[in-house]
Amino acid sequence: MKGRRSEKLTEHFVGLYKVKGIVSSNVIELELPKSIKIHPIVNVSRVQLYKLQVEGQKKIPPKLVIIKGEEEFEVEKILNKRMVREKKKFLVR
Repeated sequence: MKGRRSEKLTEHFVGLYKVKGIVSSNVIELELPKSIKIHPIVNVSRVQLYKLQVEGQKKIPPKLVIIKGEEEFEVEKILNKRMVREKKKFLVR
């Protein structure tokens, strides 16, 4: 999404979400999971039409697991770890 602090290092568009409703001619309401902490009402300039993947391209998102009422990812294996600004970051499979 645009407008984040480090735009260069983040994905420009995230996820595939349903349009819950049209608020006005240039504003829509999205159906977002609770794990995404942004306001569900956005300007249409921040939304793009979903395009199917190119044949042979595999970018399958991992399945979410619900633990204690919150959505989380199931980790198969920790491949690497590092410290970034005094926080641990993990490379997982």
